[in-house]
Amino acid sequence: MSYQVLARKWRPRTFHELVGQEHVQRALVNALDQGRLHHAYLFTGTRGVGKTTLARILAKCLNCTDKGEGDDGVTSTPCGRCDSCQSIDQGRFVDLIEVDAASRTKVEDTRELLDNVQYAPTQGRYKVYLIDEVHMLSTSSFNALLKTLEEPPPHVKFLLATTDPQKLPPTVLSRCLQFTLKHMPPERIVGHLSKVLEAEQVPYEESALWLLGKAAAGSMRDAMSLTDQSIAFGQGEVRHADVAAMLGTLDHRHVLALIEALAEVDAARVLREVASLAEQGPDFGAVLDDLTSVMHRLAIGQMVPSALDNGHGDREALLALAAQFAAEDIQLYYQIGVQGRADMAHAPDARTALEMTLLRMLAFRPQGVPRPAKTPLPMRGEPEQPQPARAEQPPQSEPEQPSSYEEPSAGSAQVAASMDAPPPGPSEPSGPSQPVADHEPATAADSLPPWEGGVPEDPTSGADAPAESREPAEAPADSREPTDAPADSVAIAEALPQEGMGAEGPHEPQAPMLDVSPAAPAASAEALAVSQVDAAAAEVVATSAGELEQEGVSAAAAGRPTDSSGAISEVATEVASESTTEATNEATTEAEAEAVTTAPLDGQRLTHALWLEHFDDLAISGLTRNLAAHCIVAGDDGERLHLQLDPSQSAMNADVHQNRIRDALEALGYARRLEVDVVELDGRVETPRQMAERLAAERHAQAVEALKRDPHIQQLQQTFGARLVESTVTPAGETRKARR
Repeated sequence: MSYQVLARKWRPRTFHELVGQEHVQRALVNALDQGRLHHAYLFTGTRGVGKTTLARILAKCLNCTDKGEGDDGVTSTPCGRCDSCQSIDQGRFVDLIEVDAASRTKVEDTRELLDNVQYAPTQGRYKVYLIDEVHMLSTSSFNALLKTLEEPPPHVKFLLATTDPQKLPPTVLSRCLQFTLKHMPPERIVGHLSKVLEAEQVPYEESALWLLGKAAAGSMRDAMSLTDQSIAFGQGEVRHADVAAMLGTLDHRHVLALIEALAEVDAARVLREVASLAEQGPDFGAVLDDLTSVMHRLAIGQMVPSALDNGHGDREALLALAAQFAAEDIQLYYQIGVQGRADMAHAPDARTALEMTLLRMLAFRPQGVPRPAKTPLPMRGEPEQPQPARAEQPPQSEPEQPSSYEEPSAGSAQVAASMDAPPPGPSEPSGPSQPVADHEPATAADSLPPWEGGVPEDPTSGADAPAESREPAEAPADSREPTDAPADSVAIAEALPQEGMGAEGPHEPQAPMLDVSPAAPAASAEALAVSQVDAAAAEVVATSAGELEQEGVSAAAAGRPTDSSGAISEVATEVASESTTEATNEATTEAEAEAVTTAPLDGQRLTHALWLEHFDDLAISGLTRNLAAHCIVAGDDGERLHLQLDPSQSAMNADVHQNRIRDALEALGYARRLEVDVVELDGRVETPRQMAERLAAERHAQAVEALKRDPHIQQLQQTFGARLVESTVTPAGETRKARR
């Protein structure tokens, strides 16, 4: 006997042997059992899903003579042993007329077929017309079939099958009972192939069957045909390597290896996997398609694990991989993969496009930006040089250099000299003088302008300058802190208008210049802050002095005695003292805050109060920070930290985020095993997110209230009818934080 292929040998003989079409099987079995038979059935679906097989089984059910259970002898379980069943299985049943509509499309063929409809069946109970590929009939043939299809004789049943029901006229569709057969999922195909190969006693590997199930694309007949081919290719065995070589498809394990390299953020391994793929000469576009498809399945595995399909037999492996990715990573990788596939046509070659797409995924992964080191920015005119941390700087003795701050005695002498000296003319510079030692040699910095790091010229350094101004004040390099009479008060006094100006009028005051020469030692951050604040204070005092001068002129015109110099000196001293104190306090506060931030927290139990206090110090960002911001501390026993999460954020509760939170806490001194439970919070305890929102609302309310009390705002409202848009108000503290 000749060999019979598996697709024909294992064709289902009854409804109960049918695989993967339970919805059609249930409807037909119930109709046969209840005797509710239609005169025309239409089976639609892709190739190889069982349309013709269903029609033949139905024909056996209508004509089985061994087990007639209904009034008319129709049964849903044909015996398969009677003459009618065996004749139908062998294709020689007289009353089963099979017509290939693809080869008999003419109207003459249809009319010849319908001429015999009126005659009773010869051998069976019903005369069954099975028309395969019915969509290939011509319009005239359909028109000739319509009347008979609508009202056939009682002994006639029409069974139509087609892969393209859209081509059938609506008049034909309305006269038939239509059943749509589904694609075969790979799981169902693999299960059926396993039973067939075990019955045939053919050794096989399950991974090879998954390749066959994927290549069948939903067709059981194609899967059986490919199995026949793989048995011949593998010399009686079905092996994974043989099936992959026979199909010429990409091994799915290579795609999973690429995904693992992306999860490890290992660019070198990614390139090695691509090089290994290149040795097989694959279609790199198909590789990227498979990778993007896996990204889609990983996203489903993260959000709804129960909905993840097992199309490649890799469900468990994908669930393990999904735990290694953040949700935002997978979404970005999928988008980059889709865009990279569209850009492949413009790449120099397909491999380059694939490698660039994979490297782009790693380059743009949304893991947040690490916090930059807090280093002081260089002053204007000072060359930018890398500064090591303070803790690593060895103590060095600095040579004595001329300082921008003077001793109290020298400052008093300069104040007296500046008060007695006549005001400078228009051509003379009005800025403060910089003392220069006459015994020091000239350097390259002396020839540079002040804004490029040079030493500003001293108009009083000539022969006409008094002796006090030519002698530098010898002060230690570390004595940068202002004393009872700081040099800023001297600069402020020099910038103020002098007595006896007469008709020359007040001149424009200038802010004192900082010592930015290379010879001067580098000032500390606190000294720089004091200098900047004092410069601003000098400008404010000069403005106030001008106002006092105007008041003095008005008072003199009114006959009141005035003492503008005393008032100006008093204002200058007061403002300089206040600005210096404020700068010192601000520097001290920042130093204390930095010390608190970097202080180790080992040995402490993490309470919710400490969680709120140190939340901003956690080195986390993105979705991980958002997840942590909705958590409260429920308990800490020293080994296990128990966090409770708001249910609204439960979708982000992934292992990768918990691992990042645990690492960030460990960096602060809390080495704990982290447990996060989704619990409905009662609202009595604030989460970090709620605390941040409350504090932001309070700062905004304070800023709005301060603007409403501002006299300038009130004047604008009264004069122009202006209105304060409160939603646009940004507190000053938030602005400074954003700049940092």
